[in-house]
Amino acid sequence: MNPRWLFPFAVVGLFAQPSFHRDVLPLLKKNCQGCHSPAMRSSDLDVTTFAAFAKGGKRGPAIPLTLKYLTGETQPRMPLGQPSLAAADIDLYKKWVEAGAKDDSPAETSAVHTPTVYRQPPVLNALRFSPDGNQIAVSGNREILIHSADGNKLLHRLQGRAERILSLAYSSDGSLLVAGGGTPAQFGEVQIWDPRSGKAINAATLTNDTVFGASLAPDSSRIAVGCADNTVHVFDAKSAKELYKIGNHEGWVLGTVFGSDSKRFVSVSRDRAAKLNDAASGAFLENVNLLRGELTAVARHPKKDIVAIGSEDRYAFVYKMDRPRNMKIADDSTLIHKIDRQDGAIATIDWSPDGELFAIAGNSPTVNVYNAETGKLTASCKGHAGGIYALAFTPDGKRLATGGFDGKVRVYNARTCELQHGFIPVPLSGGTQ
Repeated sequence: MNPRWLFPFAVVGLFAQPSFHRDVLPLLKKNCQGCHSPAMRSSDLDVTTFAAFAKGGKRGPAIPLTLKYLTGETQPRMPLGQPSLAAADIDLYKKWVEAGAKDDSPAETSAVHTPTVYRQPPVLNALRFSPDGNQIAVSGNREILIHSADGNKLLHRLQGRAERILSLAYSSDGSLLVAGGGTPAQFGEVQIWDPRSGKAINAATLTNDTVFGASLAPDSSRIAVGCADNTVHVFDAKSAKELYKIGNHEGWVLGTVFGSDSKRFVSVSRDRAAKLNDAASGAFLENVNLLRGELTAVARHPKKDIVAIGSEDRYAFVYKMDRPRNMKIADDSTLIHKIDRQDGAIATIDWSPDGELFAIAGNSPTVNVYNAETGKLTASCKGHAGGIYALAFTPDGKRLATGGFDGKVRVYNARTCELQHGFIPVPLSGGTQ
């Protein structure tokens, strides 16, 4: 390389002003967003965008105050309860303030508000039938696609901020559709939709990564999601206001499910624990399981407080949520069935509405269906070209829809696994579907 070309780059790097979007915003998200986000808003402060940060909170304009809290000039020093920021990070923030605290955030891309153009089917991470059986909601890129149940008609495209939708849940009356996901390494998001009209009702942004395993209480009062920062967040389903967060796991929380009375919920994590929590307060009640492999999925029997739990080590277990006696240490007194080892790590589990069957899928191109009473395999659904990350029985329990790596929804006879039909849920460029 000609040495004369090196000088301009060195000069730019040496004298470039700190950038809010490139330098300051990632600093705020990493160190401050846990307490100061739209979902949490401690002291009424949100640091996730320049406009919200500049607006400040209860204690006044945030930009100059933040520097005082970071240096300890104003107490308590921030971030609260965490090590102080490195001197270089504080200096970077100070230089940005001294340079005028300018906003150089790029305009939000139109892709968030206009339909995604698909040139190939995306990986399908979530799907769910409406309670009346007339619709099926399927995850896409930055959107949820709602089809007629047979897949012959696309009814709505629900566009949001989240790049990925990883979980979907309908309310029992079909009036709400909850989605959990986010944009990796940027933010997690809970979305609440009116699936009949296709209108957004509410949304909440939290953490600095995608969220997992969104579940809706049977009485539609609360939403629970798991997070990559080892926490569980619980929201009011109507307002999307965060009620509390729980930090009793020691690994990513990948699934949540409420009990039949909406008063408790189970959260499962890579820390191998399935924890039973009080839904009103978030208080830990007890461990449901004996610790084995890292847990990746959980689903509850539709009529009983019994849960099926899947793990990364390919085993699934069926447990009672309640122990015969109150114990705070994990044991196997609640175990009903240990299911045969699967051909790949488990990603998703679903129960048939009558509670007679449950299906398991993951990094294998096969869905296995089991008799819930005996724990024995009844059928295996084949035809996928890769892993299967989404399962849903129809409300009448007669069919089972699947989706995953190859981007195609397949619908099987739930008892025989005979393939009935399939469809690509996204409109491909050129009008092909």
